[in-house]
Amino acid sequence: MPGPDAVEGHDPSPILERHYSPPVASLSPVTIAIDAGTTGVRTLVVDERAQVVDIAYRELTQHYPRPGWVEHDAAEIWGLVRSTLAEVAGRLGDHHRAALAIGITNQRETVVAWDRHTGIPLHGAIVWQDRRTAPACRALENAGRLPLVRERTGLVLDPYFSATKMRWLLHEGEIPNPPDLALATVDSWVLWNLTGGTDHGVFATDVTNASRTMVFDIVERRWSPELCDLFDVPLSALPEALPSCGHFGLVSDAAVGADSPLSGVPVSGIAGDQHAALFGQACFDRGMTKVTFGTGSFVLMNAGTTCPEPVDGLITTLAWDLGAHAVEATAPDAGSSADRHPVAYALEGSVFASGAGVQWLRDGLGVIGNAAEMEPLARSVASSDGVVVVPAFSGLGSPYWDPDARGTIIGLSRGVGRAHLARAMVEAMSFQVSDVLGAMAGTATAPSVVRVDGGASVMDLLLQLLADQARLRVVRPRSVETTAIGAATMAGLAEGVWGSLDELAALWSEDTSFGPLVGAPEAAAVHEAWLRAVDRSRHWAGPR
Repeated sequence: MPGPDAVEGHDPSPILERHYSPPVASLSPVTIAIDAGTTGVRTLVVDERAQVVDIAYRELTQHYPRPGWVEHDAAEIWGLVRSTLAEVAGRLGDHHRAALAIGITNQRETVVAWDRHTGIPLHGAIVWQDRRTAPACRALENAGRLPLVRERTGLVLDPYFSATKMRWLLHEGEIPNPPDLALATVDSWVLWNLTGGTDHGVFATDVTNASRTMVFDIVERRWSPELCDLFDVPLSALPEALPSCGHFGLVSDAAVGADSPLSGVPVSGIAGDQHAALFGQACFDRGMTKVTFGTGSFVLMNAGTTCPEPVDGLITTLAWDLGAHAVEATAPDAGSSADRHPVAYALEGSVFASGAGVQWLRDGLGVIGNAAEMEPLARSVASSDGVVVVPAFSGLGSPYWDPDARGTIIGLSRGVGRAHLARAMVEAMSFQVSDVLGAMAGTATAPSVVRVDGGASVMDLLLQLLADQARLRVVRPRSVETTAIGAATMAGLAEGVWGSLDELAALWSEDTSFGPLVGAPEAAAVHEAWLRAVDRSRHWAGPR
């Protein structure tokens, strides 16, 4: 596998020059983002103002073979990518648009295994939410392997990450191990198919997705032979790890059709969904923080250009590597912007259930009929009247990292109704994120501002509760499609659609901001009840 120097030097631009021509001047240039998420696949069109101007979406089937197991069908994922690409491609000409680049963003730790000779997936993709490898993680921690994992990867031994999923597939899953075995995250599967598949498809990933596998050294920015041995993951089955911004390959005729306006377009950016959101929120300076409220909640803070020391309760990850396409600030007095570097690191806290809690109230209990009812119902009561919900359906993530925690409802009384449960769930979403922000505040770089996105960020109540708990300014941008915007602008940066990070930062705009409205003592008292409930939810499913 190539080292950092080889990674940064990767540039198949001569191939691009032979096959790709820019659009004619009469067409408006756009970039395309493929967002292969947990619950669905979206393809979005982003214009020169970094605004989403078209979207196609398809829902992805969730498979639950056993309690605690979550899988996806990799063939279905690729099929949804193709259909959403075809939909937006069919409308490009109607609006006189031409695509200059494609960016890919994806659910991160989910593992796909396939045979690159046949193109056939060898097992259901094991999703990041899956907990089947919790015993293996526990055994490795008991064997004293956690310090090595923390030092090299910035991660913790948790089934959330990819390496133990890969090992399970090879051993308990009993998948075949052909010479062309591929073990990779969803971005690699999409890229490989998009660039030709069995006909010389590009087998690569970017450093952000690689940094979530537990076999990637985030300081050296290369696959770690020592960690691959620890998890019994063959190096030969892993994709090439490249910078997030750069030329990955060209869209093949086989993927989209020879007459598609996307045929031959360069794939020029890849980032895991949360890293793409950090980039799309223009959090380019140290201390800037974003929170994405999706199926889970994911908090990333730009930690600067040097890999920080491990922090209890948090993980360290690569935010991005812009390779040769990083453009430093032009003005010497541009403040922290002058310190920009191709590589940025982030501290991250991962909350496993946010939107998943709303879905449970809707589908599991029938408390709401649709997600739009959540905020009005929660606002119909002044408080949760002592009810606390801990939505630890798949364990607790940051800052607790307890895979054996389980969902808990505390404080029920006869007067509690649907509205109290709805409000308690919204409060739980804010508490979980504020706990992560609190852990970050104790590091060398504290959060300076919190920018939010994702479906639940439309709830003013949630953002106000978060501001009250975190004691920080919480800002919602005009466009909350920041994951897709991040992938699209990263690809556009590589192709010259935008010239610098400063130019991208100037395109970001605020919609609404929230500051603390309650006093610190009142906020602390409410938080204390939350912590007591969390304590009761912990270690529930573990060994007795």
